[in-house]
Amino acid sequence: MFGRWFRRASTARPGRIPPGQAAYAVGDIHGRLDLLDDLLRRIEADAGRFPADVQRTLIFLGDYIDRGPASRGVVDRLLTGPLAGFTTVRLMGNHEEALLSFLDRISDGLDWLTFGGLETLLSYGVPLRTLPSSGRQVIELRAALAAAVPESHLKFFRRCVFRHEIGDYVFVHAGVRPGISLEKQTPGDMMWIRDDFLRSRIPLPGRVVVHGHTIVDVPQDRTHRINLDTGAFISGRLTCLVLHEEERRFLSTLDG
Repeated sequence: MFGRWFRRASTARPGRIPPGQAAYAVGDIHGRLDLLDDLLRRIEADAGRFPADVQRTLIFLGDYIDRGPASRGVVDRLLTGPLAGFTTVRLMGNHEEALLSFLDRISDGLDWLTFGGLETLLSYGVPLRTLPSSGRQVIELRAALAAAVPESHLKFFRRCVFRHEIGDYVFVHAGVRPGISLEKQTPGDMMWIRDDFLRSRIPLPGRVVVHGHTIVDVPQDRTHRINLDTGAFISGRLTCLVLHEEERRFLSTLDG
C-alpha cells in the first residue's frame, strides 16, 4: 500500500497559475503586526520587479489573532486592501472560528483562552486575571469582549472564506481531508485538520494545497502541499509563498 501511495504522490502536478498573474500567500500571523508590516513591504518590493503582471492576488491563510501581542492591530491593518493594486483574499483560521464560537455562545471559550485567546482579550482591552470558573463569569467575559470588539472587526471575521483557488492551487487554512473531492471538503476540516492530512501522500487530484496551521521551522514544499506556518508569533519568521506561472518561491521576514 505504501508503494502505491508513493507512486501516486510522485506523479503530483507541480502546479501553475495563469500567465500574467501573481499570487502572494501569507502564513499564520498570530498578532504580529510588526512582522506583517515588514512582510507587506517585502511583497510590495517584489511585485515591483514584475510590472507586466496584470493581476495580483494577496491571500492570507487565517489565524490573524491570538498568541502575539497585537491581534487588534493586525485586523485593523487587514480591514481594507493592505496593498494597492492587489486583490485581497482572507481565509478563516481555526483561531478566528474559536473566537466567533465564543461570541456566538457555541462554546464557553475556555479552550480558546488556553491556546491564544487570552492575548486577544488583552489586545482588545479586556482584562482577565483568571480563567472563568462559573457560567456567570463566562457570560460576563463574553459580554465584555462583545463590547470591546468593533463591529467592523466582527464583519471582517464573519466574511472570511474557507478556501480560494487560483490555477492549480487551492488555498486553505489547515488542509483537506484525504480521499475527498475539493467540493465535498468541510469547513471544519479546512480549518482544523492536521495529522490525517499531513501524513497522507495522496495528493488532491490536479491540485497543490497551500496551507498553514501546523508550525514548521521553515516553509515546506512537499510538491502536493506547501506549509507556510513558520510560527511567526515566537520565531519572528512570517512567510509568504510567491507564485508566477510554474515558479514558486518564498519571502520571509528573516530574509537578509
